[in-house]
Amino acid sequence: SSRTAQPQPQPTAAHPRKKRPEDFKFGKILGEGSFSTVVLAKEVATGKEYAIKILEKRHIIKEKKVPYVNREKEVLSRLNHPFFVKLFFTFQDEEKLYFGLSYAKNGEMLKYIRKHRSFDENCTRFYSAQIVSSLEHLHSLGIIHRDLKPENILLNEDMHIQITDFGTAKILSDNSKHARANSFVGTAQYVSPELLTEKSACKSSDLWALGCIIYQLVAGLPPFRAPNEYLIFQKIIKLEYEFPEKFFPKAKDLVEKLLVSDPMQRLGCDECGGYPPLKSHPFFSEISWDDLHLQTPPKLTAYLPAMTEDDEECYGNYDDLLSGFGNMQVEETQPIPIPSVARVPSSGGCSSGGSYRDYILENEDEHSLELDFNLALSQDDRKLLLNKQARANPWHPFVENNLIFKMGPVDKRKGLFARRRQLLLTEGPHLYYVDPVNKVLKGEIPWSRELRPEAKNFKTFFVHTPNRTYYLMDPRCNAHTWCKKIEEVWKRTYKNHQKQSSK
Repeated sequence: SSRTAQPQPQPTAAHPRKKRPEDFKFGKILGEGSFSTVVLAKEVATGKEYAIKILEKRHIIKEKKVPYVNREKEVLSRLNHPFFVKLFFTFQDEEKLYFGLSYAKNGEMLKYIRKHRSFDENCTRFYSAQIVSSLEHLHSLGIIHRDLKPENILLNEDMHIQITDFGTAKILSDNSKHARANSFVGTAQYVSPELLTEKSACKSSDLWALGCIIYQLVAGLPPFRAPNEYLIFQKIIKLEYEFPEKFFPKAKDLVEKLLVSDPMQRLGCDECGGYPPLKSHPFFSEISWDDLHLQTPPKLTAYLPAMTEDDEECYGNYDDLLSGFGNMQVEETQPIPIPSVARVPSSGGCSSGGSYRDYILENEDEHSLELDFNLALSQDDRKLLLNKQARANPWHPFVENNLIFKMGPVDKRKGLFARRRQLLLTEGPHLYYVDPVNKVLKGEIPWSRELRPEAKNFKTFFVHTPNRTYYLMDPRCNAHTWCKKIEEVWKRTYKNHQKQSSK
């Protein structure tokens, strides 16, 4: 029971007293659900940290969620496995219920998928194996999770998984293999076809979700994607998905054996021999299952294969030409070819004595531009350039009236998928990216002192931010010019701030 799992109970107390809110110092919010909030709390007496789930009694009763709460407590009290969050204690006061859970310091797996966009084969294998191991234990207890997804897979201090959120779980009776669902449970991208067509879930429904997660770890996105839930459901029912190129062959075979419409034909289900055939799949040939929870996880590494055969030419001896691109410094060991300077026709003088064209380093067409920072830019010069930009630059409407320092087409990668975007580096500073076909601003790379560009090769460059790394490809193979210009803007922004703050 949860009582025996409580760490170091007082040996002198036959019945340890129930904990109370005042026994804890409550800190930051770790997560919020529809009827609960999870807060980091430190026990005053022991200094131990817990993730305490707080539920409002009145809200639970009003929303008829009492069965969900009782079910979650029951499931957590039955689990005894390193890959699940642990329930240490429960207590209540007049208004709230409190669940004392293990604190997974590294948060949701989804955060790391978003940051790295896709995992390499070693990472994918390791974390997929941990999920398999956890499902084997869960299903052996006759429990279906029913909402398995990267948001519900946490990572502890040692980067091992901790599966959580059992509010929609189902405990099967001895004579029942399927659980009826009176209402929709689960998350659209990971829901199984039998839940959509028969309104029933089984152990095999979790194996479907496993297939979706493995696909997402490799490709960076779930297999079934559409603008709304209805269209996602239609794709799931029709088994309408495809693998991007460069998907690991053995992982692809595994996913194809999990994403099967008939739940009784999925690898790992009871009808197909249970978990031994799943664990012996060739993708897991290197896994040592018995001590998986004791193994040191591999360092999370993004999987970044070349997108096309042409890209391979950009992956060569680049490191021999450009090295040490860290700490916002560029060290060139050999001269790097800079694109030829294309001058634009003069349109009147600038106040500094030069013409407008003197500020242009690159202007191949209306989609590419780079301004020269080596020339002093007065306010009058800026106004002239901005007026010219407003009249003649088709991308001006997307940059909030900021002067564009550099722009050009890039392929913005999400895992194994890439979409063409117009990248716009402006004063502010800002890094906007626009859908060039539909002419829609899709987003902005957030600037901070921690932002850092990194040229991977001639074509590929990264923009590292605290919460995510953006993977970009320049089709003209001038990744280094993007990095140098971003670095120049970074230096101007933060060195100026340092000077102003020191005054």
